[in-house]
Amino acid sequence: MKKTLCILLATMMVFALASCNAKEQNVKTDEGYKPSLDTSVKGRINVAGGYDNFEALEKEFDRFNEYYPNVELVYTKIDDYNNMIGTVLEGNDAPDIYVNNSWMYGREQYQASMDHAEDLSDQALGLDLECIRDNILLKTNDGTLPMVPVFSSTYGMLVNNDLFKKEGLKVPTTYDELVSVCNAFRDKGYANPLMGYSEKEKTSLFTLTSYPYFCSTVADDEEAVKKLNALDPSAGEYMRPTLEKMEQFLNDGCVDLDACAAIENNYDAVILRFFEGDVPMMICSGDAVSGTKKRESVSEKFTANPFTYTFVPIPMSDDGAFFLDLPNLQFSVNKESQSLDITNEFMRFLVTSQELNEMARNKGLMSPTKDLSFNSIYAAFGEIPESRILSPEEFGLTDDAVFQLRMAVYNSATGQMSIDEAIAAYGSFTQ
Repeated sequence: MKKTLCILLATMMVFALASCNAKEQNVKTDEGYKPSLDTSVKGRINVAGGYDNFEALEKEFDRFNEYYPNVELVYTKIDDYNNMIGTVLEGNDAPDIYVNNSWMYGREQYQASMDHAEDLSDQALGLDLECIRDNILLKTNDGTLPMVPVFSSTYGMLVNNDLFKKEGLKVPTTYDELVSVCNAFRDKGYANPLMGYSEKEKTSLFTLTSYPYFCSTVADDEEAVKKLNALDPSAGEYMRPTLEKMEQFLNDGCVDLDACAAIENNYDAVILRFFEGDVPMMICSGDAVSGTKKRESVSEKFTANPFTYTFVPIPMSDDGAFFLDLPNLQFSVNKESQSLDITNEFMRFLVTSQELNEMARNKGLMSPTKDLSFNSIYAAFGEIPESRILSPEEFGLTDDAVFQLRMAVYNSATGQMSIDEAIAAYGSFTQ
C-alpha cells in the first residue's frame, strides 16, 4: 500500500510540475504587449506622413487606447512630403513620429530626417526588432537605426487561381515553367496569359521582372555594387545578363506588348484589368496588390464572377524565383518630441508581430515580420528559401543605380536602344 501510495503521489507531482511548466510557457507565449507606463497618463502623439488617409494606423490608435485611454493619437498628412518633412521637423509643430525612407539616408537634402531620428536600436526602448526581417532594416555606417519598417513590399504577379485550377495547370516556379504555362494558356484560347503595365519605366513590367533578376547577379559582388553606385560608365556591363534575359523573355512570347499598352497605369487600371477574369497572371508591385480588396466591388465583372487570387514571385531564373524584399513604409521617432516617453511606448506597442501583421492586413500590404503565412495573398513569398531572398538594404545598391537599370531595361525592351547602346549609356540617364 505504501509503495502504491508513493507511486500515486509521484505521478501527481509529475502532472503538477508539467502543468505549472505549461502555464509558465503560456505566460511567456501569450504575454504579448504589456504597458510599461502608468495607463492613466495623458498625452498626444502626432504621426506625420504622405498618405491622404491612414485607416490601418488609426485602427492601431484605437487598439493602443485600450491600454492608454487618455492618450490622443493623430495622423497628419503633409503635402509634398519628401521635400517638406525636413522643414516640418524644424518647426514648432514637429511630429512625434514621422515617415522616413531608406533612400533619404546619405543625401544632404534629407539630412534633417536623419538628424531628428531617435536610435531605435537602443535596447532600453524595448522594441521587438527580432520580429522584423533583418534584411530590410536599414544598415547605417554608425550602426544606429533611425527608422523601422512598418510595411514591406516586393514585385511579383497576381495569379488567378481559379483559371489555373480550371485548366489543370500549376503556377510556374521556374522560367521554363513560366514560358510553358503561357503557351498552354494561349493554346486554350487565352489571348493574354501574362500582362502588365508597360507605358513608363518606373513601374513597368520591364522593371518589375528585371530588377529582382539583376539583384541576383550583383548581390554578392561588392566591386560591382560599388561601381554601379558610383555610376561608373564601365559598370553598365553588369547589366548585360539582365538585358539579355529581358530580350529572351520578350522573344519567348510571354507578353503581348500591344495589349499591355492599353493599361493606363500600374494601379487602378492593372487591378481592374486583372479583375476582368481572363488574365491568368498580372505583373505588378505590392503597392498595387494593396488596392485589390477595395476594388473588388468596383469591378462589375469581378462582382459578377469572383475568383480567388494570390501574389507570387515572377520566376525569371532557370532555377526558381527570387524574392526582392523591400521596406515600403518606415517610421522614425523625433528625438526632440515633447511626448517622447509615451511616443516610445506606442512604438513598443506597434513593433510586435501581432500589431505589424494586423496593420499590414488592414492596409493590404506585405508585413515586415518574419512570418508571412498569416496572409494567404503573400504566403508564397514566405516559402522562398533564404538564399533566394534579396534586399538592396543589405547589399547596398542605391536608388541612383536602380534608376539607371530601369532606364536601360526600358529603352532596350521597347526597342529605343540596342543592348550595347543601353549598356554604354549607364550613368548618363537623367531623371
